[in-house]
Amino acid sequence: MEISSVTAHAVNIDVTDREDGGIAPYVTNHGAVEDVTRVVVKVETDEGITGWGEMRVFLTPAATISVIEEGVAPIVTGHSPFEVESLRRLFFIEYSNIDMFFAAVETACWDIVGKALGEPIYKLLGGWTARSQTDMRRDATGNASQRVEVAYCLGILSPEESRVHAAKALEEGYSVLKTKAGRDWKQDVQRIIAMDEEVDGDLEFRLDPNQGWRVDEAVRVGATLADAGVYLQYLEQPIRVDTHESLAALRHRQPQPIGPNEDMYIAHNLRSLIQKGGIDVAVVDLTPAGGITGVRQQAAIAEDAGIPVTHHCAFDLGIRTAAIMHAVHGIPGFNLPPDSVYYAWEDDVLEERLDISGGAITVPDGPGLGIQVDERKIDEHAIDPATDGKYL
Repeated sequence: MEISSVTAHAVNIDVTDREDGGIAPYVTNHGAVEDVTRVVVKVETDEGITGWGEMRVFLTPAATISVIEEGVAPIVTGHSPFEVESLRRLFFIEYSNIDMFFAAVETACWDIVGKALGEPIYKLLGGWTARSQTDMRRDATGNASQRVEVAYCLGILSPEESRVHAAKALEEGYSVLKTKAGRDWKQDVQRIIAMDEEVDGDLEFRLDPNQGWRVDEAVRVGATLADAGVYLQYLEQPIRVDTHESLAALRHRQPQPIGPNEDMYIAHNLRSLIQKGGIDVAVVDLTPAGGITGVRQQAAIAEDAGIPVTHHCAFDLGIRTAAIMHAVHGIPGFNLPPDSVYYAWEDDVLEERLDISGGAITVPDGPGLGIQVDERKIDEHAIDPATDGKYL
């Protein structure tokens, strides 16, 4: 079997408004999200088996599609999709990180391999392995289940608005809520304390300023929350990347665990953070890692160091969400719920949306990713890359 073609398609889908039970506008340290453009990648083979991948847009939809179709496609065409590890090693391109563009193609290759063998990806990765979610992974008879607990994600809101969402998350079965931060550290603290009070301490919290604080502000956030009796699951990337000594010092100056994320996007930073003592939780992402194979390598490094692992969310549609679920379900080392906003999409490109209920997503059990992509949905939500967002 050989890869015969690689094509990419830009789609734009709305995020459900807060007034309608969603989370938009999803306010962060650097903007507000109301709709998201994603690039869907289709890999075809000479034996008629098709695989799917998905990634976010880098620079523009046209630039992203061009790199995939004109840069990645010629390198992988003619190779077997079974060669996911060796394909990854073909992409040595000086002065650039091509892994993020290859990742969607790599995911599609895993999808093809699973379909060819008649097995879901998580079984090809070794079967379900995560230890901290055992209660979510056993049904009433004690058999293995394919449900993965996920964290509810929330943008920057007022303390009172945040209270409402915290109560909703708890009522819907979530045990962890991640919220954005970084515009005003004092208000960030107030929001967390308000939400913790609202749920009587029955939710854990992740706080993510996207590199938005100085070291002194991060110290004060961690200490102030502790003084209020709130201990986060982790502070996600509180200060800018490549400041590993400062992250290590921050770990010793306040009691909240540190979970680098953007630092994980840079090759070898995970090893550096472990060596320098600047990490408590590894928040990884399969796109910058180069796909499922790359994130498996990161999880192994973290597990060997005794560091818990979770997976980042980038407003992922069903294709990449399914890939994340398979990875988290099948790769040892993942032992904290991954982030997800899958509950907030107005639509998807799948024929049948993933099951999300009770604060967990069911891992599809069909071959490959276990999903069926609806190409009519791709056409319905397609945008013209040349105009950067105008519908076709």
